[in-house]
Amino acid sequence: MDTNAAPAASRFQAAPSWPVDGQPSPGAGSAPVLFAFPPGFLWGTATAAHQVEGQNFNADWWLWEQQPGRIRDGSTSRLACDHLRRYREDFDLLAHLHQNAHRLSVEWARIEPRPGEFDPAALAHYRRVLEALRERGIEPIVTLHHFTNPRWLAERGGWERPEVVDLFSRYVRRVVAEYDDLVRYWVTINEPGVYAYMSYLEGLWPPGVRSRRRAFQVARHMAYAHARAYHTVHDTSRRGDVRVGLAHHMRIFDPHRPRVVLDRVLARIADYLFNWCLLCALIDGVFRFPLGYGQRVALARDSLDFIGLNYYSRDRVTFDIRRPHRLFGRDHPPTSGSHAPLSGWEIYPEGIYRLLRALSRFNKPILITENGIAEEGDDLRPAFILSHLLYVHRAIAEGAPVIGYLHWSALDNFEWIEGLRWRFGLIHVDFATQERRIKPSGYLYGQIAAANGLTAPMIERYAPALGDLVKPVIKIAP
Repeated sequence: MDTNAAPAASRFQAAPSWPVDGQPSPGAGSAPVLFAFPPGFLWGTATAAHQVEGQNFNADWWLWEQQPGRIRDGSTSRLACDHLRRYREDFDLLAHLHQNAHRLSVEWARIEPRPGEFDPAALAHYRRVLEALRERGIEPIVTLHHFTNPRWLAERGGWERPEVVDLFSRYVRRVVAEYDDLVRYWVTINEPGVYAYMSYLEGLWPPGVRSRRRAFQVARHMAYAHARAYHTVHDTSRRGDVRVGLAHHMRIFDPHRPRVVLDRVLARIADYLFNWCLLCALIDGVFRFPLGYGQRVALARDSLDFIGLNYYSRDRVTFDIRRPHRLFGRDHPPTSGSHAPLSGWEIYPEGIYRLLRALSRFNKPILITENGIAEEGDDLRPAFILSHLLYVHRAIAEGAPVIGYLHWSALDNFEWIEGLRWRFGLIHVDFATQERRIKPSGYLYGQIAAANGLTAPMIERYAPALGDLVKPVIKIAP
């Protein structure tokens, strides 16, 4: 028990209300929509409980944050965005920005603080959260695991132990039974590949392991856990429209030197391991290396009702004999001016188009569950949003079954080992005062959501350099 934890009753109390700023509601305006999206398209944002709620003292990540040097800016998630109390006001802002969907996670460490014991206060809290979204006409998309684990699970070996599959299924069954009337879209696990890589290969996330064998073991258990959870949701839910998916982080891997055979081979291996190995296992049920050795797992076959795509960037890889622990690969830095200054990630909007086209072969609905950029200000984000959405529109026009776009993130938040410095939000958060302020990119996104598409004034104002992408439709003013 953490001695710094707030009493159970106070952890879920309401925060004092605060006003939306004086800016007008970002309506669609009178300009014609030149790049229209399908009717009923989901426009929203995404968050994760640990990153925004604060006071998540029962999670393995909270313990990790207390160790010196683990978080690069020295911060912790103690209060984060205080979303645990301020969720209603935050949802008012999302509604103000015409969002009709919101992806959030429920926190396993709160809901099941001890094995087999479910906390009534936490369950009641998340019911109020989901009801608040419904009251504002916002579709909840609920993630069941987003990187954090209860302490008791971590102490038992976490995702390395095969019994985690049953334990996760037990938790999923309780959560779905509790919120079945409010939720139709469920995301089982967020970015299992990233979790295995950061926690068990790089050792930068808890439990801080650096072992290829254990990383592959964790990825295999997460694949099984998703498959079991998929069937658990469908067996538990009484809804006819329940849909279950996975949020899968995908990157573009291109050879830095396309004419060099070793660079091309390395790019193909990285693409297979990071992008396709787990995803294909959940489509055809075959657990290929490193998940297995060709075993057919009936439970996993066709265990996706939709594919959740998290897309951020491209890696241009080159062969390096000095890096056997990285499969003899090295990422080549992007050219100057084409990257996000905080993360160093290349800004490559065409990548989302390439991945959507590649995913289309599975004939599954695709929900873009994350896409965003970290920067201290808001200089690059408007053009980032517009350029990526232009490529999303192009993919849809060519037949990609995309049902929605969820920007990462609604709020500036606690970005794992980067702490509070990396700001992904459409809404600025002053972490000292908890004051919110909608950024220009937030108002732009509100206009897009209201219009269900892109207009010429949006592009002319925020991203005039995108002329080459829109020349077939409009002429950008000089």
